[in-house]
Parts: sequence; C-alpha cells; structure tokens
Amino acid sequence: MIVEKYSIGMGDRFAHQGKAQLRAVQKAWELGLSVHPVWNKSNREHLLVGSRPGDLRAEAAAAVSELGWERPYYVDADHIGLKTVEGFLASSDFFTLDVADFTGKSADTESLEAFHQSMEKHIGLIELPIVGRSIDITPDDVCSAAEKFLLAIQEAGRIYRRIEEFKGAGTFVTEVSVDETDTPQTPVELYLILAMIAGEGIPVQTIAPKFTGRFNKGVDYVGELELFDKEFDEDLAVLQVAVHHFGLPASLKLSVHSGSDKFSLYPIINRLLKKHDAGLHVKTAGTTWLEEIIGLAESGGEGLQIAKTIYCEALSHFDELTAPYATVIDICRDRLPSTVEVESWGGEKFAGTLRHDQSNPDYNSDFRQLMHVAFKLAAKMGTRFTDALVANETIVSRNVSANILERHIKPIFG
Repeated sequence: MIVEKYSIGMGDRFAHQGKAQLRAVQKAWELGLSVHPVWNKSNREHLLVGSRPGDLRAEAAAAVSELGWERPYYVDADHIGLKTVEGFLASSDFFTLDVADFTGKSADTESLEAFHQSMEKHIGLIELPIVGRSIDITPDDVCSAAEKFLLAIQEAGRIYRRIEEFKGAGTFVTEVSVDETDTPQTPVELYLILAMIAGEGIPVQTIAPKFTGRFNKGVDYVGELELFDKEFDEDLAVLQVAVHHFGLPASLKLSVHSGSDKFSLYPIINRLLKKHDAGLHVKTAGTTWLEEIIGLAESGGEGLQIAKTIYCEALSHFDELTAPYATVIDICRDRLPSTVEVESWGGEKFAGTLRHDQSNPDYNSDFRQLMHVAFKLAAKMGTRFTDALVANETIVSRNVSANILERHIKPIFG
C-alpha cells in the first residue's frame, strides 16, 4: 500500500461529517488538486466521546459509498502505541506510531554501540543538493541522537511489527511521530532518526517532526516565518537523501501535525512542495468539531443555546479541559468573555468570535482554543448534541466543507 503524494487528515469527533469532509476533497479534485482523504481519530478521542475505532471506518465507508468516491482513502489510528494498538488493528489501514513516552530515555548500551557502528560511514558532510547546503554529521551527533531517540524508534519497531503480524506486510501505511518533543529536531537529527527507522525495518511513508514555533490547536502559527522556511526546506531535502541512503520508501513525505489553521505557513509550504516536487500529509483534526459549533450557532434557537452552554461549561471547567493540552494551547483567561456576555450574543456574534477569520474584529483566538478542547462537554450532552447536528445538517456541513477546501486544501496544495 503506497500512500499518494498529497493527503489530508480529517478528524470527526462525533462521526457526523464524513460526507461533508469528502465533498470538500471531491471539489478539490474538480479543481485539479489530487488530495486523498485520511480519516483519523486517537484512542483518547474515542474514549472521550464513547466511540470505537470501527465507528470511524464505518463513517468513512458510508461517505465513500454515498458520494461514489472511487479513489483511495484511509482510516488512521492516530497516535497509537503498543498499549492501544489492538483495538485499531481490524479497522485501520494507516497507523501513526506515537513514541513520545520513550523519547529522551536511553536504549541499552549494546544497541547504542551497534547504531554508532552502523553510522560510521555516514560521518562527515552529507550534501543536500536541492537546497545547496550540506549537513555535517559528527560522532557526537550520532551519540546524542541515539541517546535521545533510539529507544523511541525501537518502540516504534515493536508497534510496527505487531501491526504487520496482524495485517500482513505492505497492507497499511506507517507514519512515525516525533513531534511531541521539547525541542525541534535539527536536519542532522532527522537524518539520524530516519537511519534508526530504517534499521528497525519500518517502511515509513510519512514522518512528523517537530518544527520551530508554536503549533497550537486550531489557531495560526506563532514563530519566525523565515526560520520555519529554512527548516521545512532542509527537512524536505533530508528526506530525499535518506530515501536514497537508507532504502526507505520513495513515497516518504513530511507530516504536519496540528496543521489546521496555520495560515501564515501555507504559502511557505506550498512553495517548497513545488520546489522539491515533494508530497505532504497534513492533519486538520479538530477544526471539523469547531465548524459544527459554528454551524449550530448560526442556526439559532436550540443550536445556538447548545453552543453557548458548551462554552459556559468550558469556562467553569477550564483547568480540567486544558490540562491535557497544555503543550499545544496558549489561552489568556483575561481575554475570554464572561458567561453573562456570551449568553447575550446572537448566532452571528458567536460564530464570528469562533470562526478563524482574522479580518473579523469579533474573532478571539483564546475563545477558539478553549472551544477546541471542549468537545468532551458536547459528548456528555449525548443525543441532544448529535440530534442538533442532524437537524441542522445543511448549515453545519456547508461550514465543514468550506473550511477544509477554502482554508486548507486550496492554500496548501493549490
């Protein structure tokens, strides 16, 4: 199974927007943008909303059938480890291996020495022809990278082999996530991580490194654009060289996690993809849930009241909701509107405050980030929430499709 050049990861917390998401991809194809859909959901998200991995497969299959989609599509077991992979084996064909808990912990001495020996022929300058630069790999670089990442990649190997044992070789796509670290990987570290992955026999097709700057949930990038430009350029070049040096799949491409709404980065990414003739996988998981809330707010009546109730509950449970996402949100509580204020809003005001339109004076990134992590509260509403999605399907789906196509696919891949 070879993943296509361009793919977009689309989360759907409540399994109601599969058709709306796929419509956006279909419209992209009509515009000549060959993007393939990947429906993704993590174990944590399943637990919070009370769904199972098979539900996501069923949603994707129903959308594909109803809309007559005949091209490849995927269902991603997002951020899984050995403890959680079993439940995803039957229903997924794309696996994002998360080894964050093992990063920074040292492998055994024998493994470290073996990796160091295997890399001796790579010590020195490695040319990156497309960017006109080189990276210099020293023995200290090898030792440092192995101390930080080798145990994590060995764990990725164990997860991969369990999936392969169940599904068979070549029947699924493997992504390795190394983005949940304290500091970004340098090009040298990325090169060495790919060497470790090859050493584990993982046919990795996408890799998610950590980039400089803040990739907060559902809001724009915070950081130096010139530095990201250089970093992304070099990472694409490293992947090309690593495919040649380590025998990794030619389909290997970068994956951008928390890639939704990074509007200031999309022109850079678009230009560099064309420069390198490179592929990309980008995840936009949480934005569909936010578009559901925007649609409900715009619908007025019960839909608007549900949106208000969720925000007011989120504000009163702020610490509980934000703690698990502390590394990927930055919320200033002083900029959050009070419950009294929000209760007085109409649907247009609520939607304008939440929708990521930086030209709208009502837009509030702190409000948006809090709502992003508040889907647990909607899950507790049960059928009250999902019935509202059904009752307001037209307006909700319109928001979902437009967000994916206009704000994401077009600027990234167009």
